[in-house]
Amino acid sequence: MPATVSRGRGRRTINEINMVPFIDVMLVLLIIFMVTAPLIAPSMIDLPSVGKAPKQPDQVIEVVIGKDEGLDVKIGEKTVRMSLDGVVAAVKQAQAGKTAGASAVVISADRNVKYESVVKVMDNLQRAGVQRVGLSVKLAS
Repeated sequence: MPATVSRGRGRRTINEINMVPFIDVMLVLLIIFMVTAPLIAPSMIDLPSVGKAPKQPDQVIEVVIGKDEGLDVKIGEKTVRMSLDGVVAAVKQAQAGKTAGASAVVISADRNVKYESVVKVMDNLQRAGVQRVGLSVKLAS
């Protein structure tokens, strides 16, 4: 029920909002936040960094996914088009006889290729036991 004020002849209602309780609540919340903020410990996030490899790979095998989602394997200067199973076999054969981590696989894809295709190639390589699989990124100039 609105408050009434009697002035002179008649009684009038006050249509204003009382701001005092609102200000009191806001000041209490401000004090609570000021007290608890220093007590919250900041969490540390361990982000990956680039360039911390123990040594550079002896051989880089590049798997190129074209616009038509065809797979090309580039080992050294030789490029061969093959299926997904053939890519895995070729990478395993190229890595045979090398020590672990001596060769790395880099996946390059056209910008219009579905992400699913890239992940499928990466997944098959990792399931086959390929240790170092990375993605090639072309920086915008």
